[in-house]
Amino acid sequence: MEVEGRIEEGVSPGRSAPADSSRVTVSAGSTDRENAVLGTHQWEAIRERRANGESVSSIAREFGIDRKTVRRCLRQEQWQPYRRESSVSTMLEAHRDWLTERAPQVHYSARILWQELRRTRGFEGSYETVKLAVRPLRAAASVAGLTQRRFETGPGEQAQVDWGQARVSFGGTGTTVHVFVMTLGYSRRAYAEGFADERLGALLAAHEHAFAHFGGCCETLLYDRMRTVALGEEPDANGRNRVRFNTTFAAFAAHWGFTPRVCRPYRARTKGKVESGVKYVKRNFLPGRHFRDLADFNAQLSAWQAEVADVRDHGTTHQRPIERFAEEARALILIAGHASFLQAMVRSRVVADDWLVSVDTNRYSVPFGLIGQSVEVVREGGVLVIRHRGQIVATHPVLAGRAQLSVCPEHGPGAVLRNARTRYSSAVPGPALQHDDPACEVEIRDLAVYEHLLPHPMQEHA
Repeated sequence: MEVEGRIEEGVSPGRSAPADSSRVTVSAGSTDRENAVLGTHQWEAIRERRANGESVSSIAREFGIDRKTVRRCLRQEQWQPYRRESSVSTMLEAHRDWLTERAPQVHYSARILWQELRRTRGFEGSYETVKLAVRPLRAAASVAGLTQRRFETGPGEQAQVDWGQARVSFGGTGTTVHVFVMTLGYSRRAYAEGFADERLGALLAAHEHAFAHFGGCCETLLYDRMRTVALGEEPDANGRNRVRFNTTFAAFAAHWGFTPRVCRPYRARTKGKVESGVKYVKRNFLPGRHFRDLADFNAQLSAWQAEVADVRDHGTTHQRPIERFAEEARALILIAGHASFLQAMVRSRVVADDWLVSVDTNRYSVPFGLIGQSVEVVREGGVLVIRHRGQIVATHPVLAGRAQLSVCPEHGPGAVLRNARTRYSSAVPGPALQHDDPACEVEIRDLAVYEHLLPHPMQEHA
């Protein structure tokens, strides 16, 4: 079961206990306390996990309940609310409402609650009594945190994005490939591609490749708090914290017309659809394969997506993603005719003293006379075009890799001096001499002739 973004009944375990737990009678104990906090959604989740092949023990560990409780849920043909046969009144009954409210605030610490009860509320009972009373509240919060309602979205509403890392062999050399995955929320159709890193340039290129693959993009894209997307939080005009997005990424989102969203801190599981997609690539695509290089990796990955991933029966929707995508495709934001952000983005640069400008860690030359001036850089296809005051001053092929250098000799100061000499020098008067003119012939003399013309060194000292 995929875990998505809304807690069942809309209650966060960090703020208050779920609806079921608010009705739990605080008592010294019960032989079946766990069943009292298992609501209908929890019951369904347990049965679904079992149907997917998970063991009783693993389910019990995940939900923090006893294996007998899991087996009891599996035996029931339909969910039945728990009915306590008898309620034992204890010394804590008068403090039930306070305990239910206070327990989440101290992270269900029975020791702190016992101390506060004795200090501020006149409680005279034992620590053991408080510990037994807090146990079902803690179990309820644990279940609510793990068992969340699957958050389904309509066609074109949301896609989820994540990176995964895979250790593969390229021609016998171990290499880490960073696999980008974008999963459409409604159809579950995914796009995956391998990259050498997870830097911003790779992230933006992967998005544009995914948009081209789907023929459009969703209204909202969901991310975890990767630094290439979100830089933290800042207060808004009302004093509430809001996400501060990477400036370039925010411009990218505006260019394509989607709204970026990030998971709440420590709640990355809210993007369970794409996390399942990353695991699916690792478990179904990678085993037993061999690759020559990254290009071969992506070629095989593309074929696998078309031949396997798109046409399988999805475990949640019970439909083939490619068939369900036919409905979602009509709701996507169309990208036909929309210029690439990487090509349309104008970047301003100041020419350095070495008459170079830096773009994506690579450096490109411009005319020497523009040192200290601002220029605008635009990528047009595979060419980097550099303009000054609207005029093209340099063009370079886009360099692959990082820390590379592209220098045109005509941009340097030496070229300026050579051009000046050629431009301002004047021709010698008289007829031009041709190489085949007899007047151009040079007499060949024996070197001994020059010995008679120059004094001997010993004669100079005489």
